[in-house]
Amino acid sequence: MAGKQNAARKEREKKPDSAGIAAVSAAIGAPKLDRLIHERLRLGILSALSVNESLTFNELKKLLDTTDGNLSVHARKLEEAGYLTCTKTFAGRVPRSDYKLSSAGKRALERYLDHMEALIQTMREK
Repeated sequence: MAGKQNAARKEREKKPDSAGIAAVSAAIGAPKLDRLIHERLRLGILSALSVNESLTFNELKKLLDTTDGNLSVHARKLEEAGYLTCTKTFAGRVPRSDYKLSSAGKRALERYLDHMEALIQTMREK
């Protein structure tokens, strides 16, 4: 009996399969989801920068409630993709990193949001 309960629990805990998501994307004619943006913290960074002209590293860290290392790694990935820019300066002897959303980042975020809206609309119509 325990084996059946474990199997049922495992079935409930399964994440949605990517084939199902791909099928919905194909049905609505949407391009593949931008996996770089889809990660929670990176989406948070881009979203915060889309409604602010710029934010410092510490402002982003506080806003997103994350660690220095986590924010640094994800911001660097977005910077390498050209989705944001980082300007490093000093305020006295204290380093300061200012982040801004690039035009490529704005376009990528818009595409991502359009894709998500289309997925949601398709699912509501079913």
